Amino acid sequence: MVKLTMIARVTDGLPLAEGLDDGRDVPDADFYKQQVKALFKNLSRGQNEPSRMSIETGPYIFHHIIEGRVCYLTMCDRAYPKKLAFQYLEDLKNEFERVYGNQTETAARPYAFIKFDTFIQKTKKLYQDTRTQRNVAKLNDELYEVHQIMTRNVQEVLGVGEKLDQVSQMSSRLTSESRIYADKAKDLNRQALIRKWAPVAVVLGVVFLLFWVRKKLW
Repeated sequence: MVKLTMIARVTDGLPLAEGLDDGRDVPDADFYKQQVKALFKNLSRGQNEPSRMSIETGPYIFHHIIEGRVCYLTMCDRAYPKKLAFQYLEDLKNEFERVYGNQTETAARPYAFIKFDTFIQKTKKLYQDTRTQRNVAKLNDELYEVHQIMTRNVQEVLGVGEKLDQVSQMSSRLTSESRIYADKAKDLNRQALIRKWAPVAVVLGVVFLLFWVRKKLW
């Protein structure tokens, strides 16, 4: 069965719409929603993910379609037919593009198109029962094949993002340490100059003082 549905802008991961009633029968639904947001964040980093992909996570699978800088994602039971999951997403994509296609780039707030939930819920009901004549016909439709769509593990996908974060953190740390090193180097140079010229300054000071005293006394 279809469990979760979320739509987001790829360029910055901004959520545009989702199924408002989704996840009520999913244990740890918030955990999986956080995974979805992490996946969207990965996409916003400019990673070249396939336009259609399946991602295994626990007892479920995320399926997503990326088109027109928008990602359409759903989470289904592992037993749910992959073909139906992607046709469900195709239906959402076609309607979303028809209604909001020219507005997605300018959306400035999260869930700007939350009213799309009405269509999500209506469409999800059509796809819930895989045994209906309609869905059996879709499963037998040879015009839409999904055998070539890649399936990966969520740890593998999110691990890429974590590695990028680590590289970014390491780069920031190295930059910070370089600044600290440069400051310390300046201090050491300053101290070296003081140690080098301090005796000379003392001697000159003593000579000047003696000369001044001698002049006063004479």
